[in-house]
Parts: sequence; C-alpha cells; structure tokens
Amino acid sequence: MDHQEAVQEKEEEKGLTLNRSDAEQVEALLGRAPRGPCEIVVRADDGTPRVLRNAPFLDDGTPMPTRYWLVGPNDVLRVSRLESAGGVGRAEVAVDPDELADAHRRYAAERDAAIPDGYTGHRPSAGVGGTRRGVKCLHAHYAWHLAGGDDPVGRWVANHLEAEDSA
Repeated sequence: MDHQEAVQEKEEEKGLTLNRSDAEQVEALLGRAPRGPCEIVVRADDGTPRVLRNAPFLDDGTPMPTRYWLVGPNDVLRVSRLESAGGVGRAEVAVDPDELADAHRRYAAERDAAIPDGYTGHRPSAGVGGTRRGVKCLHAHYAWHLAGGDDPVGRWVANHLEAEDSA
C-alpha cells in the first residue's frame, strides 16, 4: 500500500469525507474546493458548517498543520475583527505561556495520531495554527475550542465574543 492509499484508508476510518451537500457548502464557504479530506465537526443552529477537521495531509501529500479550520461566516468575521483590533497580541499576553505550550503539544499529538503508522515522509509540524509557541491565528485556536479542544486562547476568544454579545 502506498502513502496516498494508507492516508486515504486512515481518513475513511476517521470519517474525513463529506457528502455532496456538505461538500458544496464547504466549497462555498472557502471559495474553492477543499484541498484535502475534511469533515464538519461543528455546525451552527441552522446546520451551516462552523468548523472543519482536516486530515494531516492535502490531496497532493503536502503536510497540513491546521487540524481545525474556522469556516462559519459569522465566526470568521467576528474573529477577524478581534484580530485586527490587536487580539493576537492581547491573547498572547493574557494566557499562561505554559498552558499555551501544552495546548500546542496536545493539538499536534491529536493531528499526528491521524497519520498512518510507519509513515516516513514529511509530516505536519508544530501546534495550533502551525506554530510551536505563542499565538499566530485566533481563528485556529477558536476553531479547536469550538470543536471541544482545551485551548486557553480559544477560551479567551470565546469570552471576548460573549462579552460583545452582552454589550
């Protein structure tokens, strides 16, 4: 079995395939077809996808470090606004660096567990948002948080968005 077949088999076991309707919704949200296998793991109340879980490799075998991808239009807009208002720096100052480092390790371990045993090629690296430390992308942290990940930055984002809702 070659690399692509092994990855595809592992993805099918994990359910990383979209039905036709979901694939069309995801393509519309991304503005293009996904470049690798993924599944919708969080939906809005109306059924619209909010978060995708990506396979560790794109269709062409390129490593994909971003396991969770925020796609819900309202989520993306709100988190983008928070980022543009200095949210990345504020979050990095606000969260405990050891807790953040642990989150990066756990995120990478979850992603790496989806790689077939014995795989020897290039692997995705780092943690949330493809970084080993600090905060790079609030969208990636919030996506993992929404999908159930224990992410201190994702919680920070959620708290800020909830505060906006209450204001």
